[in-house]
Formats: sequence, C-alpha cells, structure tokens
Amino acid sequence: MMAISLLSLSTTQSMRPPLLTVYGTAGVGKTTFGFSAPNPVGLLTEDGLGLIQATVFPLFRTLPDFLAGMDALINEPHDYETAVIDSLDWLEPLIWAEVCRQQGINSIEEVGYGKGYTFAIDLWRNEYIARLNRLRDERGMGVVQIAHAVIKRFDSPETEPYDRYEIKLHAKAAALIQEHSDAVLFANYKVATTKSNVGFGKQVNRAVGTGQRALYTQERPAFLAKNRYNLSPELPLEWNALQAQLGGQPIPDQT
Repeated sequence: MMAISLLSLSTTQSMRPPLLTVYGTAGVGKTTFGFSAPNPVGLLTEDGLGLIQATVFPLFRTLPDFLAGMDALINEPHDYETAVIDSLDWLEPLIWAEVCRQQGINSIEEVGYGKGYTFAIDLWRNEYIARLNRLRDERGMGVVQIAHAVIKRFDSPETEPYDRYEIKLHAKAAALIQEHSDAVLFANYKVATTKSNVGFGKQVNRAVGTGQRALYTQERPAFLAKNRYNLSPELPLEWNALQAQLGGQPIPDQT
C-alpha cells in the first residue's frame, strides 16, 4: 500500500489535445467544420462527406471494424493530428448491434429492464472512450465527434418543462459523451423573428434567416452546450474562429 501524507501533494497541470463534440441541425456544416481541424483523418459511420475532400477510412458498418480503425490510429505510424468521428448517432446502432451479437438477441429491447442500454454504455465506455483516451494520451491527437441534433423535452426542476436541442443519442450515451467531452458545441443557423400583420389587428411572429451559421459554446434554455476553454458564448461556425480562442494550445486536463 502506498504511503500517503500531505507531503505527497503536488500541483500539476497536464496538457491534453482537445476532445470536442459538435452537434447541430442537418446540413449546417458540422462535417465541413470537423474536417477543417488540423491534419484530420475521418472515421465514418455515415456517408455524409458530399464534396468534401478528406482522408478517411472506408465506411464502417460494424463496431469491431470501427474499433479496428481506432486501433490503427493508435498503433500504426502516421502524422494525423485530429480524428474526426462522423457521426456518433450512426455509431450508436453499431454499438447496439454488437450488444445483440454478444447477447444472442435480435433487438436491444429484448434485454429486460433497460439492461440492453446498460450493456451499450459498457461498450461506449470500455471500448470507444478508452480508445479516445489513448488517441489523445499516446498519440497526441485531438478529437472532433460529430452528431446530429434532436429536439427533446427538458424537465427542469426550476421551471415548467420546455423543449430544447440535445445530442441525438440515447439519454445514457448522451450523458456519457457530454461528461467526457472538453466542449459540447451546438451548431445552428442564426434566426431572428419579426412581427407581421395578418389582418383584423392581429400579428404573428415569423422567423427570418440570413443563412449565417453560428457555434454556441455555453448552455442556454434552447440547447445543450458546455466548454472548459472559457470560450465566447457564440462563434462563427469556422474552425479558425474556434482555434483563435483556443490559442493553438491543448486544454488543461480538468478531469
């Protein structure tokens, strides 16, 4: 047993490459943003590149193949600096399928009392996140995880329930990804409202958009977000804008 006393205390600030989760509405530019990171390589579970020119593995259709791609980045020589996971919500069905294979069932719902999703969380944590940590710690790679957004009811203990954007994952998986990410960033088009007369003295609110895209870094009632970088609450959806505030430096490890 290690001898512990106050003399063993020390002050450290280990530096790690950033682990980002970027989620948002369809077509807003999440993938383009992710592949604008330094020297990226893609691990794809969906065919969403379009016309983007990028270096990627073949499309992964099973969890073991996906994990093998992560292992290749961990163990083989390369000079890639950022792993882009596109997307988390298409990775999740691969995890569920692996649970089914391991348990000899056809649907994750067949495991009673929600235990199928508990098995899935074990795979998220012990297989996927464990490899993310190795990519950062052993290979010095940053990570950009891309996900779609879904509107869910949020039951606040302080107010009446309301709807907000969240990551399109099962609640347990979403909570794990949020906890493990250095930043959860919400990408969306900027929308304003204007009042229009509809006759008989009545007015209605109409949404007005200019196509301008934004990256939101701090939580608001309308969406989930967080960051450990002290970022501005809103940034343009451009990697350079984010990089300017990161200062090109990895984030201190605050876990």
